[in-house]
This record gives sequence, structure tokens and C-alpha cells, in this order.
Amino acid sequence: MSRIALVDDDRNILTSVAMTLEAEGFEVETYNDGQQAFDAFSKKLPDMAVLDIKMPRMDGMDLLQRLRQKSQMPVIFLTSKDDEIDEVLGLRMGADDYVKKPFSQRLLVERIRALLRRQDAQNGTVVADTEETKVIERGHLRMDPLRHAVSWKGQDVS
Repeated sequence: MSRIALVDDDRNILTSVAMTLEAEGFEVETYNDGQQAFDAFSKKLPDMAVLDIKMPRMDGMDLLQRLRQKSQMPVIFLTSKDDEIDEVLGLRMGADDYVKKPFSQRLLVERIRALLRRQDAQNGTVVADTEETKVIERGHLRMDPLRHAVSWKGQDVS
């Protein structure tokens, strides 16, 4: 079970997103501000984090900058800041995705799953076969969705 950290000063968002993620089988830790999250991450890092940008004590940009000094865990910004420059800055600083409020919780869950699948594939972690992750073989064609790899007659196709 993957551990997801939600960091947002809006209690309604923390509660609703946490409930959705827990219903989908994730373990969820919630934090009201960046400093609280950073202190907890210093003890044990989650598998990924979903961060608001505008928060008291330490904003999401500062938290991401500190995280990137010691970890490459996936990070999604979930924020009401909708200027293109904010999105560009967040992605350049190392965020893996940027979701603007208001948002679809279903799409957020799928973005989280996609980032975790990619991280598992890069780490060589074995992931349970599902329709989305199992290798497809048809004759000489082999497609591996986890690794985004295709081969024909044993030769990689790029």
C-alpha cells in the first residue's frame, strides 16, 4: 500500500481527498502546512506528496525545494494558483505534475497512480498485474505498459 502525503491548509480539501484516496486503497497522511509536513518527512518520507502552494509557515514551493535536496519522490502541486508562470516554475523546480483547483478527484487519483507506477517501474519494484500493467504479447509483438517498452521479434522498438 502506497503512502501519500497531502499538504494543504484547506481542511475541506484534506478531508475529501484523504477519504477518496483511502477508499482507493492508499494510506494517507495529512498536514496543514509545509513546515509540519517537512518535520514529518525528516523522520519518514511518504511514497509521494500532493502539495498546495499557498500555505502558512512554509509554502509548497519552499517545501518542494527542500524535498528535492534529499529525495526524488513524486510530487503533485494541487493549487488555486492558475497563472501559467506558476505552473512553469513549479514544474521547473521539480514537481511531477500540476493540478489546478477546482479539480476532479477521479483524475487526481489516476495521476497519482500513474506517477507511482512510473516510480515503481524505475525502481524495479514488482507491481501486481492489472489490465493496465500486464505485458501484452501477440505473436512477435511484446508491449510492456509499465516500462513503456515495445519489442518486435526480441528487438526493442524506439
